This record gives sequence, C-alpha cells and structure tokens, in this order.
Amino acid sequence: MTNKGIQQLNGDIAAFLSYLRNERQLSPHTIKAYQRDLSKLLRFCLAKSDPPITSWPQLKPHMVRTFIAEQHGSGLSAKSLQRCLSSIRSFYSFLSRELLVKQSPAKGVSSPKGDSRLPATLDTDQVAQLLNFRASGWHACRDKAMMELFYSSGLRLAELVRLDVMDIDQADASLTATGKGNKTRKLPIGRYALEAIQQWLQHREDLPHKLPLPDMDSRALFLSERGQRISHRNVQRRLQRWSIKQQLPGKLHPHMLRHSFASHMLESSGDLRAVQELLGHADIATTQIYTHLNFQHLAEVYDDAHPRAKKKSI
Repeated sequence: MTNKGIQQLNGDIAAFLSYLRNERQLSPHTIKAYQRDLSKLLRFCLAKSDPPITSWPQLKPHMVRTFIAEQHGSGLSAKSLQRCLSSIRSFYSFLSRELLVKQSPAKGVSSPKGDSRLPATLDTDQVAQLLNFRASGWHACRDKAMMELFYSSGLRLAELVRLDVMDIDQADASLTATGKGNKTRKLPIGRYALEAIQQWLQHREDLPHKLPLPDMDSRALFLSERGQRISHRNVQRRLQRWSIKQQLPGKLHPHMLRHSFASHMLESSGDLRAVQELLGHADIATTQIYTHLNFQHLAEVYDDAHPRAKKKSI
C-alpha cells in the first residue's frame, strides 16, 4: 500500500477526532478511547486485509467480524468489544455525513456477550470506615473533600477532576457538574462533603505560601502538588492509598463510590427517576442496574431472616 493511501486513512481518523473534540466537545478521555479503537482497526486493515484497503468504503462486514473475533481472541472483554464496535459505527456515521462512504460495515455486526456483572459497592458501614477520619494537612483535607464529593453527589471521576472553584455554591450547598457530552447538571452537596470542601478551600488559599507554585491553576478546585488541576490517575492512587490506610478490603476506585451513592439512594428512596437525574444517565435502563443491587440485598436479608428460607444445618 502506498504512503498516500495510509496518509488518507490516517487523515480521515484525524478529522473524525477533531470533530469529536471541537463539535461534539467530548472529553479527552473519551476521544483517546475512540483513537485507540480506530488505531487498532487501521493496523488490522493494513496488516490483515488482502489486498490492503486504500479507502474506508473498502472495509466490508466480514472484515469487521474478523477484526472483532481477533480482538476477542486476544483477551479483550465483551464490554471493550462493544465499545470498539460503537467507535467504528460512530466513525462511519461521520464518514457518511462527509459523503465519504454510503454505509457502515459494522451494521449488523455484534460482539460476544459477556457476563452482566453487577458493579461493586461499599455498604454504609464501609463508607463510614473510609471517611470517618480527622483530616490534618492539605493532602488529607483535599483527599477527604474528593472522597466525600464522590459519595455525596455521585460524581464520575472526570466530573470531579473538571470541577472549578466557581462550580461550588456553598450558600446553596450545591455544585454544577459537567458530564458526558459537555452536559451540565446541578447536584446537592451533603453536609459532611460541604464541611470537607470548606476545610480544603482554606488550605487551597494557603498553598502558594507553603509550596513553590509559580503556575498555580486559579480555577481548578482540586490541585496537585505542582499547583495544577489534579489528574485522573492521581485521584485513583490517592483513593487506593486511603483504602489501605482505612483497612478496607479489595481495591477502591472512584466509580465504586459513585455506585455506592446510587445504590444507597435507591435503597432509601425507591425513586429511580430521581437517581437517574442525579447520576446524569441519558437512559434510565443504565440506572436500572442498581435495582438489581437492591434486590440482591433484599434476597440476602430474606435468606437470613425468613424461617422457611434458612438452610438446614447438618
């Protein structure tokens, strides 16, 4: 295949990513996921198709099926395969809009179904075990404010990292979160989370006097030691550190606190629509997974409490 053909294929992907960034205004994290998926597809097209394709209309459904099968064979999960197919469909939708193709080769191609595993959550005692500590020093105050916000408002990791100081309304005990598709929603902040934020903001104001921060980010709510907006990876590391320190079992990640928030809210209120709004889910079917979590809890209570449900002891 000529260099010109490869440049054209790469150029179409670059144009699509630019469209996602500038017009769709998707997050850098989401755009990187699209880029990874399409880069894999491009490498497959150049190495495995015979003859190698020189333009995207030449990619056929059987090639996409072979590509997905290879990815599955390499150990990619069903969820990742579904996302990969979604990336290809979105890419071809863009190409169709630009009149570069007539139809998508991914249409009708399905990925292997995986196990519908329920999201891991903490129970209320474990949440208390994680968060009930006296924060001293700016690291601990920042970390406690982050963890309290995850659980208090059900934030995604990207939403927490994107928060600016001005997004917090202390008088109203609320915040404005920017979620997927650059959509914003107003969320309440619980009392403990608000107290933790107020304590962190006091430390944040004093940081320039404690650390050499020539380029301190004046907007970001949560800062790193360099005075810049804290990174996703840094947040993940800090949560895992506190999980170990507070002696919680397993690995703690930000989404576990979001899942715990959703499960506990639904268990207490039973209001699926309200939980959907709080989580920022576009489709209520995404929120319904937490009803399964609640049923699982009820089933455990039933097994423990109902006289006719208890197993006979041998």
